This record gives sequence, C-alpha cells and structure tokens, in this order.
Amino acid sequence: MSTAETDGPVRDHGRMANAIRMLAADAVQAANSGHPGMPMGMADVATVLFTRFLKFDPTVPDWPDRDRFVLSAGHGSMLQYALLYLTGYADVDRAQIAAFRQLHSRTPGHPEAFLTRGVETTTGPLGQGLANAVGMALAERMLNARFGDDLVDHRTYVIAGDGDLMEGISHEAISLAGHLRLHKLTVFWDDNGISIDGRTALAVSDDQLARVRACGWDGTAVDGHDPVAVGDAIIQAQQSDRPFLIACRTTIGYGAPTKAGSEKAHGAALGAEELAGLRQHLDWPHAPFDVPEPILAVWREAGLRGQAPRQAWQRRLAAVELDRRGRFETALAGTLPEGWQDVLTAFKRNVCGAPPKVPTRKASQDVLEHLVKAVPTLIGGSADLTGSNLTKAKEMERVAPGDYGGRYIHYGVREFAMAAAVNGLALHGGFIPYCGTFLVFADYMRNAMRLSALMGLRVVYVLTHDSIGVGEDGPTHQPVEHLAMLRATPQLTVFRPADSVETAECWALALSEVRGPSVLALSRQPLPTVRVHHTAQNRCAQGGYVLEEADGPRRVTLIATGSEVAVAKRARELLQGNGIGAAMVSLPSWELFEAQPAAYRSHVLGGAGVLRVAIEAAAPFGWERYVGPDGLIIALPSFGLSGPGDALFAEFGLTGEAVAEKVMAKLGA
Repeated sequence: MSTAETDGPVRDHGRMANAIRMLAADAVQAANSGHPGMPMGMADVATVLFTRFLKFDPTVPDWPDRDRFVLSAGHGSMLQYALLYLTGYADVDRAQIAAFRQLHSRTPGHPEAFLTRGVETTTGPLGQGLANAVGMALAERMLNARFGDDLVDHRTYVIAGDGDLMEGISHEAISLAGHLRLHKLTVFWDDNGISIDGRTALAVSDDQLARVRACGWDGTAVDGHDPVAVGDAIIQAQQSDRPFLIACRTTIGYGAPTKAGSEKAHGAALGAEELAGLRQHLDWPHAPFDVPEPILAVWREAGLRGQAPRQAWQRRLAAVELDRRGRFETALAGTLPEGWQDVLTAFKRNVCGAPPKVPTRKASQDVLEHLVKAVPTLIGGSADLTGSNLTKAKEMERVAPGDYGGRYIHYGVREFAMAAAVNGLALHGGFIPYCGTFLVFADYMRNAMRLSALMGLRVVYVLTHDSIGVGEDGPTHQPVEHLAMLRATPQLTVFRPADSVETAECWALALSEVRGPSVLALSRQPLPTVRVHHTAQNRCAQGGYVLEEADGPRRVTLIATGSEVAVAKRARELLQGNGIGAAMVSLPSWELFEAQPAAYRSHVLGGAGVLRVAIEAAAPFGWERYVGPDGLIIALPSFGLSGPGDALFAEFGLTGEAVAEKVMAKLGA
C-alpha cells in the first residue's frame, strides 16, 4: 500500500468528501461549539489519503505496522472523528458523532489518545502534533533498523494548519526531521490563508516551502480540492528521500454560501441558515448525521483495504525466528526484561559499601551505565547538554541521519521539540525514552510535558542543575519556581533524590512503578551519600520516609529533598547536640507520598506537638501541606544570585547551622 492501489474511490470522491463536510458541520451545529471550517476545507485531502494511501485496519486499530495519522490541527477534530466513523472504527459510531463535545463522549473537543481508538496522539496546542509525528517517524526508522522491513515499514502522515507552522516548536521539529532525513514523514499543510483574527497575511508572510527546503525537506504545492493532484503529490512524497511538505491550497468552510473562505467559518457553528445553504450547495438533502448507504458503503470498503496487508504482516511475524519475534513483541509491549532490577540492587549495595560524594546527575549516569545493558529498549538524548546532564552511557551509539541503529539522540538546542518528539517515540511504541536538559529549561518544554502527563506516557525527563547549586551561572540558570510548577501538574511524578542510592531507586520507579511521565531533578554539585546502610527495599517507593529517627522523644521533624537532605542531616546533629530530639525525613516524591495511607504519612511527619520543618532550595509554595500552620519553611524567598554554590546556600540560610538556629528560635530554645 505504498502507492494508490486503485483509482476507484476517485469516482465517488465528491460525495465521500461531502460526507465529511456535513458530519463536521452538523456535529458542530448540534454542540453549538467547535471548528467546522478546517474539516470542510481539508475533506478532499483526507478522502484521498484515507481511501487510497493510508495503511490502516479499523478492526485492529493498534496493528503495529499501520501508518500513523496525526491531526496536528487538533481543533479540526471532527475531521478525524468523521474519518473514524466512515471507515468503520468501532469506537466512533453515529451516536458518538452526534455526541461531539459532550461529557464522557469519545468525541471530545480535541482528539485524545487512549480515549478514542484510532487517535494516535492528543493534539490541540498547535505545533505539538507535528513534533509528535517527528518522534513517531523516528521511532519507525529506529525499530526498522533493529527488526527489518518485513516487520517495520510504515509511514507517518500529518495534517497541519497555518497555526501549527507559526508556532516556534514547528521550526525546531522541522529542523530536526530534516537533519535526521526522516523520509517517511509527510505533512499536509492546510494552506487556507485564514486564522482566528482574519487573513494570515495580518501576521505572517513566510514562504513555507522555501523554509522547509532550507531545513532539508522536499515539497510541492497543490490545489487541495483536486483529488488527482493530491494523489500525485502523495506519490511524489513516497518516492522522496527526505521528509515532505504538501502545501494544499484550500478554502476554509468549503461549500458554506457566505462564510467559506472567511474566519467566520473557523471556530463557531455555521448557524441554521448557513447550514441550510451548505446542504443546498453540496446537494446533501439528508438529515443531520445521516450518510446515505451507497456513500457509507464505499467508505467502509475503503476501511477494509488494510485487512489484507495486516494479515500478510501477521503471517510474516509468525514466520520470524522465535528470538527475533520475542524481542519485537517485548519491545512493543513495553515489558521490562526479567531480572532488570537486579543490576540496581547490586549498584545500591556497592554504593553503600563505598559511599561516594558525587552530583546526583553523575549518579544518574552511573545508574544508566547499568540500565542500558539491562533494558535494551531504553533510549536517551539531550538538548545539546550531554556532557552536563550526563545522559549518555558509554555503550550508547548515536542516532544519525540514515543510521538509526543507535540509542542516543542529539536533539540540539531544541528543548520543546525534544519533549514533544519524545512523546511521539513513546506513543509509537517499541522504546522507553528519556531526555535531558537543565531544570530551569523545563519552561521551554512545559506544554509538551503537560501533554505527556495528560496522555500518561512513560517518559523520563532528566532535569539537572536543579537549584542555586548551579552557582556562578546566576539566577538565569538557577531554578526556583520550577519544582512547584512541575509538582502542580497532574499525573506527573517528580523525583528529587538525595544521593546515589535514591537516584537508583527513583530511576527504578520511573521505569516500572509510576504510571505516566517522571521528572528526575538532579544536582550539579557533589552530594554526600546519606543512605549508607544497604537494603534491597526501594524506600523511595513510599515517596518519603524517616531516614534518621530522633534520639529520644521527637520534638522536630526535618523534611528535605535532594541536596538539602544533607543540610537536614547536619541540622539534626546540631539539634540533638542541644538536647532537641529531631527526626530527619527524605521526601524525594511528593506524589508517591500523597498516595500513602494517612497513618503512614502522619508517622513520617510526626504527630501533634512536633514542629515540622521543610528545607528546600526552591520556592516555598506547596510545603504548607506538610508543615501545617505552625510549621517552618526554610526555602528561597526570591530568585538566586551569581556566586559559588556554597556561598549561595549560606547566603540564603540553607546550611545545617542556619537551619538549627532557626529551629531553636522557633522552639524558644
């Protein structure tokens, strides 16, 4: 199915495309909410793609060697829902089309992965679907390098709008795809010249074809309402050795008598009068959501095209030698190899036997040296900070243009596209991806990280240089508010380990126990080992635990994360020396701690009459939940400063001596 198998659907093309237009217009009208214009304008392009080229099987939506279709212009979601219904996906029937944008329907306002089968990724924030698709196309090439054409040979198609190409992430993603020569990636640009404010000429005059060609792509421009021209362009894209942009000149709201070609067709229901005129113009006298049986039958026939290729693929898979088939199926299932955690248990034992003083970013690299051998599907990368993030294990070969057998991706200074591409890698399947940059640059990745959490993807963000311990680079590179921002994100688990032992445990949890993405916030500066007694138990799994109990009755609980655990340890020594019973708690993950029973949390934090003290080189926001109204929060009241890290910790009162002094003052001791 690499080229069109038949020109038959072209004969019915107009009626088939009009079915999309009317389903979209009627659904938006019924909901009184949505975006009818893009589906109406891109109906011709989508009809050509789905009836003649796209390799898919609605009866097995997750067939691994299917082509991936990404609607980056997710506001036009009714285009995708109409296609799923017409081609026979069970998840989207007539009732779901009629329930567009209604509570608990499978046709939400923007496409959501894992809610609607047939939707490959959650889109809506513009540009991210395009970047997800880059990750998917890269995953296809990397899996192909491992398992061959007989098991992995599919394409990735994207529909993107003007807004997608205006967003900055598109520049990063297009550049990365061109550099890596991802030639099985094809993007249809809905070149309708309209945005919410009006004509796109109000804000942009880019030559998009020249732009992508400068980034190593190929491309062509077509009339998006000419099915023959669109089909010829897809064939040209399939024959190219580069990623390919097809600029499709379309009319937004095609067929609407007064709103076609206008921003008025973009983001609101057409209205009863306009909808009646549309029906007349398209010669569509049918009731809302009714598709005449002859038209639906042709669509359903198109949906059956993929069954034969899928069955042939299944026969090839069954004939593959047992070892290769097993490795392939294990990779796609995301299953971790038996005994993989043994290497981490051994690592922890060795650390406790000879406790090091190393940055947790270095501890993470040491852990990766073991993990990449034990988990073959683990792949990594960094945004041009490999030597700082320490995200590359020695045996990891790089992924290069035309050479996709490696396991390490140099993303360049493209943090946003990196995070979104990593989402695409995870969505595609076959790999467990992680990526690295400085914690302060989580701001650049924020929206992609949010979608990672929304989709519940197993992605690990290795974010180093996690505090004012960055030192001389100053406040521009010292994260302050970032931990609070990330902890506020639902379904994102944030880990801030205190030493090498906790770093190993947090990596284990990120790969196996956490449902969804994880952040490893790691230090630039060396930290002493605070866990010196080996235990096979993963103590970080509870989110927080008593690292050292008070000698005598507990009067104070010192609660810290990351580098400040060592500060708390010193403060405890000083308090105990003054006869004040102090317990020390390491709290590497708020999210996992919140999941523990209330009795356990109370035991760790200390009950009534115990002064709770939070210590963290970050914004204080959120710590109130753990220290209570009478507790003490020792944190950063402002941005940082430029100077040596040790001097900054002293400047902001984040030393054992300063903490002990504040605690004793609070106690009146």
